[in-house]
Amino acid sequence: MNTSYEKIAAAIEFVGQHATQQPELEDIAAAVHTSPFHFQRLFTDWAGISPKKFLQYLTIEHAKQLLSTKQHTVFDAAYETGLSGTGRLHDLFVNIEGMTPGEYKNGGASLSIHYMIGDCLFGKYIAASTGKGVCNLSFFQGSNEQAVEELKANWPNAKLVRSTDEHLQRIDDFFNRTAAGPAAIKLHLKGSAFQLKVWQALLHIPEGDISTYGRVAKHINQENAFRAVGTAIGSNPVGYIIPCHRVIKTMGETGGYRWGATRKKAMLAWEAGQMEKQYERPGVV
Repeated sequence: MNTSYEKIAAAIEFVGQHATQQPELEDIAAAVHTSPFHFQRLFTDWAGISPKKFLQYLTIEHAKQLLSTKQHTVFDAAYETGLSGTGRLHDLFVNIEGMTPGEYKNGGASLSIHYMIGDCLFGKYIAASTGKGVCNLSFFQGSNEQAVEELKANWPNAKLVRSTDEHLQRIDDFFNRTAAGPAAIKLHLKGSAFQLKVWQALLHIPEGDISTYGRVAKHINQENAFRAVGTAIGSNPVGYIIPCHRVIKTMGETGGYRWGATRKKAMLAWEAGQMEKQYERPGVV
């Protein structure tokens, strides 16, 4: 079980509550009941960068800087195929297939859904697959039983089986960094044509980058529908793989997240840290 995320989340919460006091490493370590030495090592192993640098990526100023540069005003055409993170820690190719009304009417009565419970950099998650592709990936804090009950509520008439099929194995390999080459992940999602269009657009936001609700709306040629876009983003059924965490408010505030604002901050700052590591050069400080 990966317990590092819980410590990281607690540290992020502490820093957010005491940001004006500029807490030192010793203060943060004490807040999460860890020695400064152990916390520094734990944090660096998790994030790949120092706590000080990581916390810089949590600030609104960093987000504003990203949003103000030209390359962040539109989606890069290189991602039109859904390829996210080219040349980075993980290559990820995601293909979304929408379900037909008959495939999910009556609470998924005709579906057999496999599910697995795993642990990753961002905490515990439950993932499910219809056999055609992943239909759910949710992060959770409570018990495994509670997570399964929530999955059942989404698919009340489907047959649920706890087993790992090829689609769920790709999710596990991706999170555990054991995928051989680019990870090709198929998603089989229920949603309106508008929702599917929004979720597809999110795949075009590169790792380490961010966008806003308004820019996503503009990207799908629905410039005045940013509120509807926000609703569609909030109903994203597949966490992290469909990167709704990369969409923030126009003024640089992180905003809410279906699986917790702290987790969203951790994801954004972790990805920013991976970008810094990628572009590091020997001998350059």
